[in-house]
Amino acid sequence: MDGFIQDFANSDRLRRRAHWVIPGGAHTYAKGDDQYPVLSPGFIVEGHGCHVFDVDGNAYIEYGMGNRAVGLGHAYAPVLDAVAHQLELGCNFTRPARIEVECASAFLQMVPGADMVKFCKDGSDATSAAVRLARAATGRDYIARCQDHPFFSTDDWFIGTTEMNAGIPEAVRNLTLGFRYNDLDDARDLFARHPGKIAAFILEASRGDDPAEGYLHDLQELCHQNGALFILDEMITGFRWARGGAQEYYGLRPDLSCFGKALGNGFAISALAGRRELMELGGIEQVERPRVFLLSTTHGAETHAMAAAIATMHVYAQEPVISRLRRQGLRLKAGIEQAIVHHGLQRFVSVAGHPACLTYATRGREGTPSQAFRTLLLQETIRRGVLAPSLVVSYTHGDDEIDQTIAAFDGALGVYHLALEHGIENYLVGRPSDVVFRRYNSLPNVEEPVAAARTA
Repeated sequence: MDGFIQDFANSDRLRRRAHWVIPGGAHTYAKGDDQYPVLSPGFIVEGHGCHVFDVDGNAYIEYGMGNRAVGLGHAYAPVLDAVAHQLELGCNFTRPARIEVECASAFLQMVPGADMVKFCKDGSDATSAAVRLARAATGRDYIARCQDHPFFSTDDWFIGTTEMNAGIPEAVRNLTLGFRYNDLDDARDLFARHPGKIAAFILEASRGDDPAEGYLHDLQELCHQNGALFILDEMITGFRWARGGAQEYYGLRPDLSCFGKALGNGFAISALAGRRELMELGGIEQVERPRVFLLSTTHGAETHAMAAAIATMHVYAQEPVISRLRRQGLRLKAGIEQAIVHHGLQRFVSVAGHPACLTYATRGREGTPSQAFRTLLLQETIRRGVLAPSLVVSYTHGDDEIDQTIAAFDGALGVYHLALEHGIENYLVGRPSDVVFRRYNSLPNVEEPVAAARTA
């Protein structure tokens, strides 16, 4: 095993401390220890481009890219330069800063389907503001969210629909309904069962594969026919499918849309955008309807985050970011699929999704989805210098990094094949990872020792 990454001593020590002072050991569930193998880096200390380095000095090519928030690359120089300049001028004032208008103007030029925009810090704030605005605009209480899309907000209206709904009143949980993606009849049935009560439908335009022909336009028309709003969550599709998001790619003009993640290339900024007559309900000039408390955050207009967003949008406007993301994603997918065929694992491993936002699926001996085999594949790619909870490329993933990643997957898939033959317990170190949305914890304490696995 010479040359393989296997020293996580500093991570393990820091992990124990983290779980003592932070619930879950991390501030984002997707970054938690339960989402990764035992043999994995617990803490990152720096990143440059598509490369990151952990507290043990191990180096990785990364494909999580800050949970898809980093589209250009870590510490991307033009963005950092803009941030550093702005920080020298101060970052938060008593009155609005000029850069707020500049950032809004740049955003609306990038997303021409929106008339107005209001910035905040994270995606949950933006989607929850869209939900509140839709309820105020329609006078209705129910929200329909796509149940095939995994996450919309940390707020009660969404989390109440998941397995982790402890602490959320039943009355709140009952106000959110579910509908199936690509199924217009399901949406029609929902309107029929709740006539005049649904304020809005919220969904992502795509989780990877394109929607059925006409589905998004037909769903929006159906919403309008029934007096509901059509809200598009562009947290992932924005700045990946097209510069103006999935709404540009699919030719849509949603009533409201929510952006974040790659908007600031990792800096904390998100946006609620939409039609003027809706957005103005959260303003101070309209007088005919009750005011809507729409996004008032102390840090929502931090000037350095807006400088990051402006610089990021400038790169997208001036350089071929979108086409490069697509090209590198296709190269990565083709190489991994070739390795899958080489090891005869077509029934067990697959790669899917938009080229700029790929994911992989794993199955066990019976051909059913397997969290244990997912953990094994992640464990083995990590040992080969690739940190890939997903396969999300950035602008800085070059051909060399793609080729190294394909080689790492080729080696990891060889272990996968052996585990299918001889038993995964002989190859996976410790427990498998788990899904985020589960009602009870079942994983061992982070201080418990783990069994050593046979190496291949």
